[in-house]
Amino acid sequence: MTSTLPKYHAAFLEQARGILSTDPRIQTLLAGGSLIHGGLDEFSDLDLVVVVEEASYTEVLASRMDIARRLGPLLSAFAGEHVGEPRLLICLYGPELLHIDLKFVTMSDLDRLVERPIVLWSRDTVAVEARLDRADISWPNLDPDWFEARAWIWLHYGAARALRGELFEAISMLAFFRDQVLGPMLHRRAGRPQRGVRRVEAYGLDETGQLAATVARHDFGSVKASLVAAIDLYLKLRADEPPRSEVKGMPQALFEFLGHEAENAARW
Repeated sequence: MTSTLPKYHAAFLEQARGILSTDPRIQTLLAGGSLIHGGLDEFSDLDLVVVVEEASYTEVLASRMDIARRLGPLLSAFAGEHVGEPRLLICLYGPELLHIDLKFVTMSDLDRLVERPIVLWSRDTVAVEARLDRADISWPNLDPDWFEARAWIWLHYGAARALRGELFEAISMLAFFRDQVLGPMLHRRAGRPQRGVRRVEAYGLDETGQLAATVARHDFGSVKASLVAAIDLYLKLRADEPPRSEVKGMPQALFEFLGHEAENAARW
């Protein structure tokens, strides 16, 4: 496999396999992300899962920074608490820059997964593959009610910040809304796992430019137009799989709050 990867990715994997296999506390090295979904190129991260013996897990987790340093020239690293994943160590290696995610788990953690990883190395490949065969594997897609319960609150927040003149904050909310709502719903429309705005361009999910229209400049008119575009796109995507209950008064109340032209709001 490594012969088909970019050279720095391949070299890192070879080195990681060799080093981790000398640590008796470590059972297996798995990989997910682009390495299994396709599209891995020289700009891709490597998503690696280090499976640790149960009895040694606390010790290994405490020393994960030292382990990361052993794998290559580590420039910087931090734990993934900000994404609710303290087992994750997010690393940047250099001087040829390479982003590596190292997640430290035990064998029992393989019972529930969001994707089927590949085995890069294991002390017992048969046992690991059997465990993966039995695993509950499902991508954490969100249902229509989840989107509807949040969409109007987030859009109102962006509108309120824009009207106050906090344009950077409103622009930030638009980016958040694309990542949390519009991107996942575009992936849903295409029958793909809901992965935010990842690879929207590569999969041609915004050929009409409706998502691009939600990207604002630092100008009130542009922010307002982008908010209206976000509302319009959300409503179109919502129609694919309507929620059980729609928020009352929307989008009319939000259009009025923004001071959007009544004739445009009236069509909804």
